[in-house]
Amino acid sequence: MAKLGKRTTAAREAFAGKENLTVEDAVALVKGNAKAKFDETIEISMNLGVDPRHADQMVRGVVGLPNGTGKDVRVAVFARGPKAEEAQAAGADIVGAEDLMETVQGGTIDFDRCIATPDMMPIVGRLGKVLGPRNLMPNPKVGTVTMDVADAVKAAKGGEVQFKAEKAGVVHAGVGKASFDEAKLVENIRAFVGAVAKAKPAGAKGTYMMKVSLSSTMGPGVSVDVENAVTE
Repeated sequence: MAKLGKRTTAAREAFAGKENLTVEDAVALVKGNAKAKFDETIEISMNLGVDPRHADQMVRGVVGLPNGTGKDVRVAVFARGPKAEEAQAAGADIVGAEDLMETVQGGTIDFDRCIATPDMMPIVGRLGKVLGPRNLMPNPKVGTVTMDVADAVKAAKGGEVQFKAEKAGVVHAGVGKASFDEAKLVENIRAFVGAVAKAKPAGAKGTYMMKVSLSSTMGPGVSVDVENAVTE
C-alpha cells in the first residue's frame, strides 16, 4: 500500500468521526484543510431520491451564486450577425456558427459554457453526442438557448452554475474557492441547495434530499446535516 503524505494523513485525522455537520462547521473544516499549492475548489455533492432515467424525475436547473465561483468561465456562443457582435461585446471567448461546429466536431472544446441563439440549434443539434455527455448542450430551460446572448454571457461569466442529476441521482458543482471567506462560501452553498430544492420534480417520491456533502479538490469529504443545509 502506498504511504500517505503528511497533508493527506493530517486531513483524514481532522475529518475522522465528523459527520452531519452544520453548513458553517463543514465549511470551516473543509476550508481549513484545503492546503494544496493551488486555490482548491470547494465542491458540493447532493444525493437525491430520484431516478433521472424517468423524464418526470429529472432534476435540472441553474443558479446564480451570490459570490461567484472564483473560476474564469470560458464561454462559447453560436450566433451570427448582430447577435454574434453582441456576444463578443459581452465578453464571450469564442463566437461562431458552422466554423465553430467544425472545430467542436474536430475534438477541440475550449469552453466551459455553450450558448446559442434559437436559429443556431439545427447546427448545434449535430453536436449532441459531443456536448451532451459534457453537460454543455445549450438548453432553453437553463437559459442557454436565447436571443439575449449578452445577458447569458454576462451571467455565465458572473458566477451562474448549472446543475443536472446524473444517472445515480447525484448533483454536484463547485461553489467557490478555498480562498473565499467562510461566510461567502456558506451563502453560496445555501443558494445552491435552495435552487436544487426548488427544482424538485413532480415525479419524485419519498425523501428528495438524501445526503449532502462538501469537499475540496484534493481533500476528503464531510457530510452536512440536510435539514440545516436547506434552512435559510
